[in-house]
Amino acid sequence: MNEKTRWIALEGAVNARDLGGLPTTDGGATRFGRIFRADNLQGLTSGDVSLLVGELKLRHVVDLRSNAEVSLEGPGPLTRVPEVTHHHLSLFAEGGTHTDVEADGIDADKVLPWQERDLDDDLRVTGFYFGYLRDRPDAVVAALRAMALNDGAAVVHCAAGKDRTGVLSALALEVAGATREAIVEDYTATGERLERVLARLRGSTTYRDDLDSRPADDHMPRPRYILQFFNVLEERFGGPMAWLESYGWTAEDSAAMRARLRD
Repeated sequence: MNEKTRWIALEGAVNARDLGGLPTTDGGATRFGRIFRADNLQGLTSGDVSLLVGELKLRHVVDLRSNAEVSLEGPGPLTRVPEVTHHHLSLFAEGGTHTDVEADGIDADKVLPWQERDLDDDLRVTGFYFGYLRDRPDAVVAALRAMALNDGAAVVHCAAGKDRTGVLSALALEVAGATREAIVEDYTATGERLERVLARLRGSTTYRDDLDSRPADDHMPRPRYILQFFNVLEERFGGPMAWLESYGWTAEDSAAMRARLRD
């Protein structure tokens, strides 16, 4: 990776990139090498681990997957690296040890948040984005705090690195003062890798049935989805910062995130 591209070349993940290099509202740019975002990290090779931990100084993994996903997919290689701290913070309301609260046993159709297929597309996507905030505000705030820790780089990930990771990345960039256009650019960049992301997930029985039930284009991250998410935050809560503050986010938290991501 270099400053000409935000993508991080890994053998075992296809949607990994840096939150650096994005314009901020004061004319600056976000810092490279501080916070990364990615798809599932289960398939990382030893070379990938060496790159992330050795060269990029990765020290924190923020795993947004559900208990069911973690149980079904098993531990990833970074869990065996002593220098790396893991923060498992599911964004789903969950019950029991392994399942989402609505699931009957470990149900692959409940592993990804795409069950409501009959809704208008914008409402469906924005609805489950707000489900993260409604059901797990504690996890949202804790994940952002873990991303802002300053003892090495952090990576936030889920399965595709698209929706859950997209929302947390958007909020982190908002706190850091990125322009709204830059936040949209980062959110939609996954579309460049979508075919590879879906092909990779189809290789796992955890996700295959759910993915195959819908055309690939349904999974495309579109600018209007994240813009509507922010618009509703403005209308209902007075903006993303007001929502965060209502769940305990402090001025010190904001300062830590800005210190992480600002030049």
